[in-house]
Amino acid sequence: MNTIVKLRHPEKRNRPDNPPLRKPPWIRVKAPGSKGYRETLSIVRRHGLSTVCEEAGCPNIGECWENKHATMMIMGDTCTRACAFCNVATGKPLPLDANEPINVGLAVAEMGLAHVVITSVDRDDLDDGGAAHFAAVIRAIRAAAPATTIEVLTPDFMHKSGAVETVLEARPDVFNHNLETVPRLYPTIRPGARYFTSLELLHRIKRLDAAMFTKSGMMVGLGESREEVHQVMDDLRAAQVEFLTLGQYLQPTLKHAAVANFITPDEFDDYAAMARGKGFLMVAASPLTRSSYHAGDDFEKLRAARANG
Repeated sequence: MNTIVKLRHPEKRNRPDNPPLRKPPWIRVKAPGSKGYRETLSIVRRHGLSTVCEEAGCPNIGECWENKHATMMIMGDTCTRACAFCNVATGKPLPLDANEPINVGLAVAEMGLAHVVITSVDRDDLDDGGAAHFAAVIRAIRAAAPATTIEVLTPDFMHKSGAVETVLEARPDVFNHNLETVPRLYPTIRPGARYFTSLELLHRIKRLDAAMFTKSGMMVGLGESREEVHQVMDDLRAAQVEFLTLGQYLQPTLKHAAVANFITPDEFDDYAAMARGKGFLMVAASPLTRSSYHAGDDFEKLRAARANG
């Protein structure tokens, strides 16, 4: 019998190899394998779920899964776009799984999560970009785990009418959409997206619901300048975004965009101080910071910061 091998990134196979830079000591993480990690893995597998922790090769998976924190990735494990930084497979996705919302809700309840992050692949093939599916997952979590706070990390929905409204009507606690990088690098790093489309989505959320907590993040180490990072901060504040995450870009494979440079922990501290000075209520900035890393603790800090004025 012939074996069919499915390439994880067939769309990237003709890209030139980018030899990775040697990682500095502050990037090193311990390989996962603890009891808590295995328990989380078992829950994810039992409910047939995908997680961005695995699909994107997150360096924090060992720590997060040991504490039963997992970022659920809905609508399948195949994306309709081919961003140069992302390790999620690209291709033609399968139809949506109608049982996924209830399975996510049951998994969240079984883990006993105080806070959960729900993200997705891009589904440009769907009429609403997957907005109704996001809403169904939020409602299912509310039903199965009513005490859990919910953060969504959505795609840009490709300007599809009513998509943002559909997600907002389901009442997540935090609405996150990442800008990912500076505008100059979009054509090579995020070619399927547009910087000002993403910025407008974040601003639209606030116009529709001024009380909604909004969040965005970006990677550094792709060749951006400090001035460009500061400009993104200004753009996000103009869109009334309250929470900023900044983390080091790490190259998933030889076929992905190369790391231009490693930002030091002291440089991340400087970025954090600058962001706080620009008025962000919450800033998470470190080499290993990711959108969902310590998201629950950070949400509580954000909520307290707003309450304190």
